[in-house]
Order: sequence, then C-alpha cells, then structure tokens
Amino acid sequence: MTAAPDCLFCKIVAGDIPAEVVHTTESTVAFRDINPQAPLHVLVVPRDHEPDAAASAAADAAMFAEIATTARAVATGEGYDDYRLVFNTGAGVGQTVFHTHCHVLAGRAMTWPPG
Repeated sequence: MTAAPDCLFCKIVAGDIPAEVVHTTESTVAFRDINPQAPLHVLVVPRDHEPDAAASAAADAAMFAEIATTARAVATGEGYDDYRLVFNTGAGVGQTVFHTHCHVLAGRAMTWPPG
C-alpha cells in the first residue's frame, strides 16, 4: 500500500485516526463524513494514496471502478436506491483533502446543477 505520511485519509485507512467505517474491500475503505451534507454522506477512499480522481483513474482503472462498486454497496446497504456520487479534483472545486475520495450522498432531494 502506498501512503502519504501527512495525509488524513491515509491515517484513517491505516487505523491511526478513528472513523466510523461502514464498508471495506481489499482496495477501498468507506466511512461517514464528519460534516454530513445529507442523511447519508459517506466517503469512499482507495487504500493507496493518489491525490485526486484523475490520478487514481490513470494509476489503476480497475481500482477506480471499485470505488463506484463500493459506493453502490454502501448506498444500497443503507437502504438507498437513489444516490449521488461526487469527486472533487482540485482546490478550485472544493477538494480539501488531497487523497482521492468519492462522496456518497443520499436521503434528500439534490438540486441540479450542484453548487
């Protein structure tokens, strides 16, 4: 596993920082967001560190696809058939932790376009 020593999500994956983990696979960890924006707000992160979605997709397409598979398992496991997946890539669009992560949101009406 590749990790970045100062990365918050790498520390969660390693178990060094506590989180409410709701699902794990060999390649991913899913945990509840500490600042939820919907009744269901879970982050799915790859175990290997990449700074953003574009880098993860380029490094390992199969693992990147597993993020979506894990997100589906989380949403359906929590009783949601309708859910939104959000990847922020870059500070200019709101990424604050530079470890690839997918927000799984469900349980309330979502507007379009997101803002």
